[in-house]
Amino acid sequence: MPGASPTVRRRQLGMELRRLREAAGKTQQQAADWLEIADTGISKIETGKQRINIAQLRSLLQLYDVGSPHSDYLLQLCRDAAQRGWSVEYGKTVPTWFRDYLDMETAAAVVWTWEPSFIPGLFQVPEYTRAVALADPTAHPEDVDRIVQLRAERQRRLTADDPLTVRAIIDQAALTRQVGGPDVMRAQLARLLEVAKLPNVTVQVIPFAAGAHAGMRGAFAALRFPETAMDTVYLEAYRTAAYAEAPAEVAFYIDTFENLAATALNPDETARLIRSIISGNESE
Repeated sequence: MPGASPTVRRRQLGMELRRLREAAGKTQQQAADWLEIADTGISKIETGKQRINIAQLRSLLQLYDVGSPHSDYLLQLCRDAAQRGWSVEYGKTVPTWFRDYLDMETAAAVVWTWEPSFIPGLFQVPEYTRAVALADPTAHPEDVDRIVQLRAERQRRLTADDPLTVRAIIDQAALTRQVGGPDVMRAQLARLLEVAKLPNVTVQVIPFAAGAHAGMRGAFAALRFPETAMDTVYLEAYRTAAYAEAPAEVAFYIDTFENLAATALNPDETARLIRSIISGNESE
């Protein structure tokens, strides 16, 4: 995976343009009038939801009185943001709404993920991924191998020179659901024990005995960056996704995750539970 992420570059550029506009004492309406676009266009550019082209950027830098070398850096950032992300090579196998997540995961320093139903994708063995993909009634058989390949590509970051740090909390239901059958689940649980030994990975399980808890409304993943203003929470639904980016929203999910971590078994207790489930599977 290339280190540069077009989605992240676009958001970085947008945040800097907002800072420069405010420093210059200009409103979004004034910037929009300068570019002869709707003021909503400036809002979308500053939040990274819409690309800005080189000509528009040069014009805004003139309005904000930004010269070299800072202008050179921003122009290069704009060019980087226009590049295609690495996931494009997977074509329609990767839906448009998931590409932004992959771009951000590639650039993130830390991912906190809560999964009530699945083993997180970063930890899945190929057979588990294949079984999940085939369970989708709309899945095309020719895409399944590419989905498995995509999962493996993402997992390389766990053992890269600059590894992704992952905190994963998983509901016990995901450990006991027989995805792919007993043999696949034995291999998957063994993989979970293996990956949990990595110094950059923490795995915790919320046991059935915990009862009701803060994560019962659904899964989410918090992507954390060296620039905290970039922190984002990913919320996936059927065939679509939402991104929580406002600081208050991100803080809510971070607090929820910490609440779940306090409810969950600690890593050692989690490992013992996983081993006991493997032993139970083997005795079936």
